[in-house]
Amino acid sequence: MNFLNIDNKTFLVTGVSNKKSVAYFSAKNLLEAGAEIIFTVQSDEHKERVEKLFPDSDIYILDVKNQNSMTELCTVLNEKNVKLSGILHSIAFANLTRPVPFHATSWEDFSEATQISSFSLVELTNALIPILMEDASIVTISISDTKATSYGYMGPIKAMLDATVSYLAKSLSENESTKYNRVNAVCAGPLKTSASAGIPGYIDSYIFAEKLTMRKKALVTAEVADTVTFLLSPRSSGINATGILVDAGMRSNHFDSSVVRGNN
Repeated sequence: MNFLNIDNKTFLVTGVSNKKSVAYFSAKNLLEAGAEIIFTVQSDEHKERVEKLFPDSDIYILDVKNQNSMTELCTVLNEKNVKLSGILHSIAFANLTRPVPFHATSWEDFSEATQISSFSLVELTNALIPILMEDASIVTISISDTKATSYGYMGPIKAMLDATVSYLAKSLSENESTKYNRVNAVCAGPLKTSASAGIPGYIDSYIFAEKLTMRKKALVTAEVADTVTFLLSPRSSGINATGILVDAGMRSNHFDSSVVRGNN
């Protein structure tokens, strides 16, 4: 048994898109520690990509905009006697094909992004309650600074996700069958991922964020995944309804002397 104590435990991982994603590195960590992984993907094309990365794992198509899709997933897994020790919710979407100032955000775009990026955490958890282990851990991926301009309307939505974590954890605790389930978020600083590459102006924020880290070296995705893995494991049993900040000290270094002086 290794330190994480997740040998032969089963986890559901969403959001693996390629080798740059937090979900990918998290899944690798879990597998290396002896866990079994079940993946969900958005489409057949997406499934083919993940099959190449994790050929020995079960992969299911899941549409988080469709409640029936989540219910059907639970039914299928239950029929296979699957019991989940944890869920990684790494799902986010924003329509950035037509970037506009925040005040011009359409309700259509905002509501769609809210449902996929925030409320799906609640819906997916609720759908999978029947197959959760008594001490299952649920982890979602948030951001370190929800007021960063480059995130646009995703900033308020991620702030909503952060609040949802606490409310969902509290709600689960009020039921006997789920009172030991935990819900936490990993609030990551700017990362070099395929998803972030699609955010207008993101690269400038990424470069600036690197200057504000105390080590003057950008956060890497594997560091975020390491925290995710810990939170999914029983070793983090005392942590609940919390957002763990992983940003290499950036939040405490906004007035870094070298940046203020313009030396970087």
